[in-house]
Amino acid sequence: MKKVLYSKSPEDLPSAAARILEEMSGQRIFAFYGEMGAGKTTLIKAFCHFLGSSDVVRSPTFSLVNEYENEKGESLYHFDFYRIKRITEVYDMGFEEYIYSGNYCFLEWPELITELLPETYVYVSIEVMEDGTRKITYALQN
Repeated sequence: MKKVLYSKSPEDLPSAAARILEEMSGQRIFAFYGEMGAGKTTLIKAFCHFLGSSDVVRSPTFSLVNEYENEKGESLYHFDFYRIKRITEVYDMGFEEYIYSGNYCFLEWPELITELLPETYVYVSIEVMEDGTRKITYALQN
């Protein structure tokens, strides 16, 4: 069942991230959909900070993956598939090891690697409304 949150400003994102993580407790794979500039990276930053990371969260556009660490020493993985040209690039980077590591994985542009997504993950869509409000739709996919 899809659920919807609205964010009127970036200051709303930490509470949105907390709510999604709490409602989807036990899930570790989050796939973020949305147009360029919708706020995927900003929301992922809120997720990472809620999970206890004080690292600087930036989109891994050129490196494909950034690794952050939380206060417990656990790794959080942030992927950006926007620039991939071939699915073999994703295999070559060891994607399956990351995705099945048991650590949190946040995926930007997952529609470019649909065939590699695990059977179960959390779908998160961000849509920019006319007034600038972000409509965040999320659901467990399985």
